[in-house]
Amino acid sequence: MLKIDRLVKQYPPETKVLKGISMEVHHGEFIGVVGASGSGKTTLLKCLALQESWTSGSYYVDGNDVIKQNALLKHKVKREFAYLEQNPVLSPNRKAFKNVLIGRSSQTPLWRMATGMVRNDDYMGAMDTLELLGLLDKAKVQTGQLSGGEKQRVAIARALVHGAKVILADEPVLGLDPHAAEDVMRNFQSVCQKERCTVIAVFHQVELAERFCTRIIGLADGDIKLDIHGRKLLQSEKRMLQL
Repeated sequence: MLKIDRLVKQYPPETKVLKGISMEVHHGEFIGVVGASGSGKTTLLKCLALQESWTSGSYYVDGNDVIKQNALLKHKVKREFAYLEQNPVLSPNRKAFKNVLIGRSSQTPLWRMATGMVRNDDYMGAMDTLELLGLLDKAKVQTGQLSGGEKQRVAIARALVHGAKVILADEPVLGLDPHAAEDVMRNFQSVCQKERCTVIAVFHQVELAERFCTRIIGLADGDIKLDIHGRKLLQSEKRMLQL
């Protein structure tokens, strides 16, 4: 489904953050990306979301080279690949279900952004997704009153409602208490298993990636040093990744 070949990301004048990364990702995988600070984890996510330009390399989605194709394919990728920041960008004065329905500016008609009006079918779809993520009782609560973990799950629901097939999450559980972090991780597992969505997430807490992810990719010095099915990392592997 998703393949990158020799991805290089260089910032002027000669700082190479990613040094020729190659990998394949399949439907329904929950991939945890781990590595020390400065290893290139967030840059990799941003390149996959097309929020950062590529210096060189090939990027295939469903067999089509995104870098060489026209703007229409790039727009499709930006719609179907949801990039979730550490702190979700949500409207605190809107109810949770309205945040899910309104979506990001690139996904939502201007009239809906301005009026907040929704159709009944859209409303039911949003409520179904909130129920899937265990937030049905929070649907009509103002988002500013939700906990950090609940806000992350609202952001996940918004991505799914607006057709995301791939979720790219940058430190989605950073700063959350252990219970909230586990809730978010179980939600990621659920959308991978039930919706066949693909999740690629950066984690500071390696233990969570070991427990919940189906695959772990370890970055060091801008390159993939480790690519394994989800399991506990050996001490030698952690030292290699400078963890």
